[in-house]
Amino acid sequence: MVPRILVLRAAGSNCDQETKFAFDFSGGLADLVHVNRLLSGEVKLQDYQILAIPGGFTYGDDISAGKILANELKYKLADALLEFHGAGKLIIGICNGFQVLVKAGLLPGVDFQADQSITLTHNDSGKFEDRWVYLKINDSPCVFTRDMPDKVYYPVAHAEGKFVPENEGVLESLKENKQIVFQYSAMDDSIIEYPSNPNGSVENIAGICDPTGRVLGMMPHPERHIDPTNNPLWTRNGLSKEGDGVAIFRNAIMYFR
Repeated sequence: MVPRILVLRAAGSNCDQETKFAFDFSGGLADLVHVNRLLSGEVKLQDYQILAIPGGFTYGDDISAGKILANELKYKLADALLEFHGAGKLIIGICNGFQVLVKAGLLPGVDFQADQSITLTHNDSGKFEDRWVYLKINDSPCVFTRDMPDKVYYPVAHAEGKFVPENEGVLESLKENKQIVFQYSAMDDSIIEYPSNPNGSVENIAGICDPTGRVLGMMPHPERHIDPTNNPLWTRNGLSKEGDGVAIFRNAIMYFR
């Protein structure tokens, strides 16, 4: 079976084409679908195995980053999303998509009734951060990071990427459940500070999964490191076999094979 991926679009999405390409390149069959087509019933979420919410600035981030699209998911598509997740399918949100998952109630657990316990807020630098960062990959149940190396190199591009838990209890729960998938790192494992941590995230958290490992949210952009020449250091360090981002998408495809 070739898994089908629904790459969800809305006004302001701008990484949808790259996300579709990454899934297609990795062996899947991705469709770009505007959220209105889901809301109208023209497209059925259950016809797909993977839901991807790409980066961008949906609805201009006019209320807060990702909030309007999050509300559409939470109040208009909750039943479909619960059925989708309950069927063992996968969800990934990248950058703005991560913000959407958090504010909709799909992370840190799939619970549309729970109060929001984590958020992604303004970078400590007070400005939009567009740079490449090293990420440490932790031991977790995350389907998307199976058999990946301990460290990868991805770009970030966001103004509201600072991960903040509501309190220490929420943070400890994430640790106990091994839900912290990615943490900002440094090339030489030195002390992590700006710009290695580009936004000031608590404990350098760059991405988390739900307890099942089937919902992943992350701020960095793996879809922007598919070809090895995407890496700005390739002329200095030489070409690798493939970009560091490929494994994320290939793992999702292989989960259904």
